Amino acid sequence: MATDVTMPEPTDSPAAGQSPARRMLTLLLKIVVSGGLLYLLLGRTDFSRLWTYVKGASPLWLAAALAMYLLMILLSGWRWQLLLDAQHVSVPFGRLINSYLVATFFNNFLPSNIGGDVVRIRDTAGQAGSKTLATTIVLMDRGLGLLGLFTVAALGSTIASHIGGKPPVLASMLWLALAAGLAGSAAAVMLPAGVARLLSPLRRIHQEWVEERIGRLTGALTKFRNAPGALVTCLLGAVLVQGLLVAFYAAIVHSMGIPVSAWHLAVIVPISFVVQMAPVSLNGFGVREATFTFYFSRIGLPIESALVVSFMGAALIILFSLSGAAAYLLRGPRWAPAAPLAPPPGAFEAPRRT
Repeated sequence: MATDVTMPEPTDSPAAGQSPARRMLTLLLKIVVSGGLLYLLLGRTDFSRLWTYVKGASPLWLAAALAMYLLMILLSGWRWQLLLDAQHVSVPFGRLINSYLVATFFNNFLPSNIGGDVVRIRDTAGQAGSKTLATTIVLMDRGLGLLGLFTVAALGSTIASHIGGKPPVLASMLWLALAAGLAGSAAAVMLPAGVARLLSPLRRIHQEWVEERIGRLTGALTKFRNAPGALVTCLLGAVLVQGLLVAFYAAIVHSMGIPVSAWHLAVIVPISFVVQMAPVSLNGFGVREATFTFYFSRIGLPIESALVVSFMGAALIILFSLSGAAAYLLRGPRWAPAAPLAPPPGAFEAPRRT
């Protein structure tokens, strides 16, 4: 889904050059995992109760959920623009929102979560002057988003443990993960030279090409170090984005009268997206539903309530992502890809100074 945090693969990495047979096998395995989990879950489901939830859903509250999702996209675009500005890269806000919508469409209609980030990188590589810098900005955006996700989950777990229905994910574990993420991110930004040393073994792959990209990466980290206000604001924005995503699911829950606290949703929603990061399923189907089912069962709610919330959330996100197809079709003739989606097989991008 749109808020998945999967990192984009380098376009000339070995994974990008997988044989068609290997890609097909990977896709088949994902289908088996998703299908198998859904089969097991649906086999334990009372479909009449499931349908009762669906029939009783309030269209007004579902519309409110879609409005929350739109606000989340707008806020995400603003965060992206903050990071671009910190790198002295100027991209109009409307273009970023268009790119975000198209990326959301790709994330939901391609059998992986990589496509959307590739779109965002391609759409800003021209203004950034290189795909490496555009990729670094998207990775920073994703990293801060992950920190925002753990912040909301840790807060939710802490409060939910005091209001009844103890969450199965310990707040201490979430706070520890957040602290580790903050420490690692701060070290990368404050010590770009250290990042370069960690990546130095990669120079054996292709000395000149890797050296060029490490230089661009450390240069970008140095600029981020010189713009701490942008990073802090972007992190706060990431917390708000996750809060809006929780509000999106809260509206769905309220539409069907399912008795689950927003604080419990503040735990399960971020955790479900973390679980979906594992590249073992088809766009998170099955894995997401299993996560919701496990959590809801631990707080005394039936499997049907977990499945209907997960399915309804996925359906609304897919419905919203169709706007990305319209956004793509509405791109005018002046909208040209800033960089090719992938270089020819075996080729390296020619070095270009930023």
